[in-house]
Amino acid sequence: MLRHTSANAEALVPFDLEPLAVRRDPLPARAQSVLSFASSASMLRTMKTMLLCTGAAAFSGRAALRATASSPLRMAATTAAGGAISHIKEGETIPSVTFKTRTRIDSDVENPFDWKDLTSEDLFKGKRCVIFSLPGAFTPTCSSTHLPGFESKYEEILAQGVDEVYCLSVNDAFVMRQWGLAQGLEEDKTPGSLGFKKVKLLPDGACLFTRGMGMSCVWDSERGFGERSWRYSAVINDMKIEKLFVEQPAIQNSGPDPFEVSDVDTMMDYLKSASS
Repeated sequence: MLRHTSANAEALVPFDLEPLAVRRDPLPARAQSVLSFASSASMLRTMKTMLLCTGAAAFSGRAALRATASSPLRMAATTAAGGAISHIKEGETIPSVTFKTRTRIDSDVENPFDWKDLTSEDLFKGKRCVIFSLPGAFTPTCSSTHLPGFESKYEEILAQGVDEVYCLSVNDAFVMRQWGLAQGLEEDKTPGSLGFKKVKLLPDGACLFTRGMGMSCVWDSERGFGERSWRYSAVINDMKIEKLFVEQPAIQNSGPDPFEVSDVDTMMDYLKSASS
């Protein structure tokens, strides 16, 4: 039994460090352990996931348990193909994290941007927002349908009592900006802006928000992706999940990339019904 500890979480991880078969001329015990550990690909993936997760900053409330204690254990148990994704539920509080964004500054330099930290509270506290999350910038469904759909109905969404619409992906701010430009989104060149006039692209480069939402997943064997976000959309009302649409089945290393309920039309149907 190997004990894994960190400042944020402590978990007992059952690793069988002994060889499966007894050698007639056994190696020293330490060497056997090393060989057994190295031979287990799934074990390596588990350790990698746990090291990533336990480095996350602490979050508040129930989200703290999800991001710093529950998530490492849950992810370690489910990163194998077909493992279920255990995500946040309606009525629960979203994780409190800091997003590393790039904002335009008033300057004539070639790259007129600077870093701007935005917290979950900055974006969602006291507001009613729509967020949709997707596996990656520049990927097919995300680029052909998911983002364009919400962009095209941005004003209609705001008319339903929504303050802002965010598109989130586990990509850094530089990638998200270039994706927005490639998508033809209209730039907002006002100093201090998040870059675009309609749907705002939110970089979750360190996967902190996604882990706190319980939406972290991998497609390493299917698409060569590392840690990404499962596809979903939600209404966040004053830091709590008002409504959540999660593509099903929500599993690790999914062969298909389902896109049935996180689309803009499903969201519009809900918003209209909620306001009637």
